Amino acid sequence: MMRALFIIDVQNDFTEGGALGVDGGAAVAAGVTRYLREHPDRYDVVFASRDWHDGDNDNGGHFATDAAPDFVDTWPRHCVSGTPGAEYHPALDPSLIDVHVRKGQGKPAYSIFEGTTDDGMTVPQKLDALGVDAVDVVGIATDYCVRASALDALDAHRTVRVLRDLVAGVAPGSSAAALAELTQAGATVTSAEEEDTP
Repeated sequence: MMRALFIIDVQNDFTEGGALGVDGGAAVAAGVTRYLREHPDRYDVVFASRDWHDGDNDNGGHFATDAAPDFVDTWPRHCVSGTPGAEYHPALDPSLIDVHVRKGQGKPAYSIFEGTTDDGMTVPQKLDALGVDAVDVVGIATDYCVRASALDALDAHRTVRVLRDLVAGVAPGSSAAALAELTQAGATVTSAEEEDTP
């Protein structure tokens, strides 16, 4: 079995102090780095996604421009390409990442599957090319982009695990609901610590 890790949107704008910062985001960044350093052979390939929005338009209605954001379909400006907010959080070591994925370039995008790799491939194409059939998912935010990415991985007929100690969500209730939904859909919700248990 070829296993990949998906690191979802561990970016400055989604961590504490960012435009859409969530509590625990910096801890996720540090935790993912520590996890990968402690287990260098656990994954055959590591993917990481980033929102990479255009700065000169509303990205297909994703950015609120004429009214206050509703935080469902419209959001404050965030993760604009080329700005510090779009970069990986400094506690996430980019040298541990094999495949970089950018999403939301001019349009709304939540799932890593809506992005493209640096070599121009879609995520399904890259997974197929590498023979990946199992995916672990970590990152931000549990109730939005982690949820969407894990659901799309299931739809792409991969075995999916979400590591609950390496995700951070916008709100406790919606995060718990997202994990319950993913379990119902066929994902395994576990933890990095449990995976370390013989």
